[in-house]
Amino acid sequence: MKISLLQTDIRWKDPRANRRRAEELISDLPAADLIVLPEMFTTGFCTDPTETAEPADSETLAWMRSVAAARNAAVGGSVATEADGRYYNRFYFVKPDGSYATYDKRHLFSFAGEDKRYTAGTERVVVEHCGFRILLQVCYDLRFPVFARNRGDYDMILYVANWPTVRISAWNALLRARAVENQCYVAGVNRTGDDPALAYDGSSALIGFLGETVAAATPGREEAVQGEADLKALEAFRAKFPALRDADAFTLIES
Repeated sequence: MKISLLQTDIRWKDPRANRRRAEELISDLPAADLIVLPEMFTTGFCTDPTETAEPADSETLAWMRSVAAARNAAVGGSVATEADGRYYNRFYFVKPDGSYATYDKRHLFSFAGEDKRYTAGTERVVVEHCGFRILLQVCYDLRFPVFARNRGDYDMILYVANWPTVRISAWNALLRARAVENQCYVAGVNRTGDDPALAYDGSSALIGFLGETVAAATPGREEAVQGEADLKALEAFRAKFPALRDADAFTLIES
């Protein structure tokens, strides 16, 4: 599966400009099976959703469906979303046929007050595309490996993020840790540029199941890069070194 990572410089609270810029980057891409955008790719990481949230059946979702159909590729990224009177940091995974799945960010970033306005998701979401089973995750989820533990139900994790430069060493280390411990591919797509509070250098990457870098964007630069995930190679490695069979059994209980 060919995966394009769009490391965008997000204009603050300007959905139209951000969709337009993403479309420009996408138009120059080689053919891909999956195109991934950052967390809150239309607005930047705004913790006041009253200013930025879109309805569930939003203009951005319609745009994602249009791009997916035109490019014959799945498109993923998160959007501040209002549904049933609540706000969610919602990951949309849109397929070329227009169907889509959603995942609401489980671990809200209390350090910045995200938990004060947004509602945490409770469901762990795995989608299927091009033979891959893909776990959807958003930014801060990366720090919590129990929720993302491979139960033998996925082959790749997608992390979309607004992860600041000041903590980028953790981003780089944890992407590789999730890939190695879960015997899977990991695609981490982070923004670049600045918002009113922080700077971002991107460091978006596709990491292989051995922890190696398959593809990486240049830190600090807005760009799109592409890498390929090989499902047969992953399955062969798991058969040869079946570490997941020895993982601890547990049940996650909501508190």
